[in-house]
Amino acid sequence: MTRIDVVDNHGQFTHLEQRALRDMGVDVELIDNTTPPEDVTADGLVLSGGPDMDDIGRCPDYLDLDVPVFGICLGMQLIAAELGGRVGSGDYGGYADVTVEITDEDDPLVGSLAPETRVWASHADEVKEVPEGFTRTGTSDVCGVEAMSDTDRDLYGVQWHPEVSHTAEGEEVFENFLAICE
Repeated sequence: MTRIDVVDNHGQFTHLEQRALRDMGVDVELIDNTTPPEDVTADGLVLSGGPDMDDIGRCPDYLDLDVPVFGICLGMQLIAAELGGRVGSGDYGGYADVTVEITDEDDPLVGSLAPETRVWASHADEVKEVPEGFTRTGTSDVCGVEAMSDTDRDLYGVQWHPEVSHTAEGEEVFENFLAICE
């Protein structure tokens, strides 16, 4: 059975990420973002959302564990910032229903979603420029980088929250991540 650790970056939906995976029959543990990387034994990591980049603990060290990593909201921003991308304030701020255009139908994380999918996202901060090696895989009228992937390093991220009921195809995103981890 695939084991996934959800790295707790103290976001308001972190427990829902863990619950969504558990409801899918996944062996999932919630770990604090100060857990030493050498203590992580999961087959994949979800970097949860959170309030800000100043409270990220050891998250950058998790990118070198040679397991797939899926960043959600702040988790994606963390990946981008750590690997040379650019993160900045969004133009639209708080949570809203957003229509995302999937721009890479071959992407293993989001490529199977409808060409336009409805999501629940916060845009207080967002990835402005993807790091080298990444492909922008989703965009919207609100944000230029709604999703990104580096399939060579198995690093993935979405600006939105697949764990909430407001996101139309959230479970499929998690299913796709599990397939990547297997």
